[in-house]
Amino acid sequence: MERDLSLNLHVLTARLDRAADRLLRAERDVSYSRFLALTLVGELGATTQRVLADYLGVTEPSVSRMTGVLAADGLLDVRPDPGGGNRRQLSLTDEGKQLVASVRQDFEDRLAALVAASGVPYAEYAEYTARLLETFDRMEREAGR
Repeated sequence: MERDLSLNLHVLTARLDRAADRLLRAERDVSYSRFLALTLVGELGATTQRVLADYLGVTEPSVSRMTGVLAADGLLDVRPDPGGGNRRQLSLTDEGKQLVASVRQDFEDRLAALVAASGVPYAEYAEYTARLLETFDRMEREAGR
């Protein structure tokens, strides 16, 4: 058996990301990177621009520009941190919550169809993916990251 899982995972992720971007731009007029930002704010609690930048792996100025656009589009609420300083608190607007919920369900349904078409049992694929993520998280915590 060839050991090319790392390459295949990269290629699969890149293709899924590009497909998601094309779909979101065509159907929802939002880029996938902006949708990810909204999802991270709504689902994973990225409540400041600094935390969101860390989650996305981009700079704070980049996140500042992105959150400005999302706020102008009515999807994100950006407020000064009550503790002062230059921090901004982030939360989804009702419209942002609706977008995240509907797109996440649509993506899950489309991914389930793709997995089923491949002949891979969806439940097993989901379980193994969750295990890999949990192991990765544990290893990062143990390494002090």
